[in-house]
Amino acid sequence: MLELKGKKVLVVGLGKSGLAAALFLRHQGAQVTVSDVRSAEALAKDIPALLEEGIMVEAGGHGLLTFRRQDLIVVSPGVPLDTPELVQAKNFGRPVIGELELAARFLQGKIVAITGSNGKTTTTALLGEILSGSGLPTLVGGNIGVPVVGLIDESTPDTWSVLEVSSFQLESTIEFRPTIAVILNITPDHLDRHGSFENYARAKERIFAAQDENDFVVLNADNTPAAEAATRAKSRVYWFSVEHPVEQGAWLQNGFVVYRSAKEASVEQVMPLKGIPLKGTHNVENVLAAVVAARLAGVQVEAIRRAIEKFQAVEHRLEYVATINGVEFYNDSKATNVDATAKAVAAFSSGIHLILGGKDKGSDYTLLSQLLRERVSAVYTIGSAAAKIESHLRGVVSLNSCETLDKAVSAAASAARPGEIVLLAPACSSFDQFENYEQRGRVFKELVGELRGWK
Repeated sequence: MLELKGKKVLVVGLGKSGLAAALFLRHQGAQVTVSDVRSAEALAKDIPALLEEGIMVEAGGHGLLTFRRQDLIVVSPGVPLDTPELVQAKNFGRPVIGELELAARFLQGKIVAITGSNGKTTTTALLGEILSGSGLPTLVGGNIGVPVVGLIDESTPDTWSVLEVSSFQLESTIEFRPTIAVILNITPDHLDRHGSFENYARAKERIFAAQDENDFVVLNADNTPAAEAATRAKSRVYWFSVEHPVEQGAWLQNGFVVYRSAKEASVEQVMPLKGIPLKGTHNVENVLAAVVAARLAGVQVEAIRRAIEKFQAVEHRLEYVATINGVEFYNDSKATNVDATAKAVAAFSSGIHLILGGKDKGSDYTLLSQLLRERVSAVYTIGSAAAKIESHLRGVVSLNSCETLDKAVSAAASAARPGEIVLLAPACSSFDQFENYEQRGRVFKELVGELRGWK
């Protein structure tokens, strides 16, 4: 456990996790400074609370001297580790860790950590429901809801903390060691931040870097980059697959989700496939991953089945919004990369009016071409990535330049016919026009509501 009392600690980046980290550090007796490139006006809602706690605030840029004068630097997930001031601070021997690593030094109990390019939030929420429904003391947080440092005070030696963790959080970990690590999939994403797919994949694999033979890692046998990670794991490897049986883990057999604990063990029937309430093959993968993690945590099959059958789709993840004049509207604002959009489109057979666009992350939208030819009636582009998307998909599908989400919803709703689908699955981040994907999804739902006169 870190000794923080009297230490000079700098928190870089005042997002949700940065704010939580700063307050936690101060309550541990550290002398805390927060540094953010945004202006004091942009940080106005948080600065008073920080100053009241005796936390210094540096706004409008990073000062090199500020970084050099610290005993410890805690970096928020949204701040790249190659930020010049951080690089120089490391060269001067200053330790740099992330909020996840900080929290892991203090969090009591056992940790299940879930990462992947897609499906993290749904799987984390589902596993949290399974564990808590079985009677285990359970906390859920990380990239979903509460920052990990916000769980520390509630944790006990008996607690299971179910954490959604991103590549941004994992790349700054050192001693972070979950009892159960889950990698759902690894597909191209955040290449603008990580520089290459290999760097991105290695960041994901840090989820099991500190594990040993007493821990578990759960991998997707159908996703090559995730499956290949097994060769680098020191922990015990379990699998899930929608395509074939696995030696130990979960798969589909004769219309049922099944599980076995080892190659020689008997196969357990968990539940019928038709009992899964979530739409799409990708959600079947999420369920299989949650089943494996829950069994490794000691939850009985009947409790797992009950929790899955009661589970509702997470907001902004292929979320049904409404049916208007026979047209169904779905909100998958969390589809912030090409693979997530492909999974959303694959959940429907045809007649899709697809809203694409936002802030590009270095993506190749041509990868959607075949799927769009088969299932999508028209694409409606929005945001700063629109021109790139249109250049990649020209000649593949009917394209409509809409610029903004309200125009796209209006155009798609006007063109769609009864029995067809209007789907927001943007394949881009939201930061060009919205604060985050949650705000984008809420605005979409409000716009759909206005089509039928409700909000």
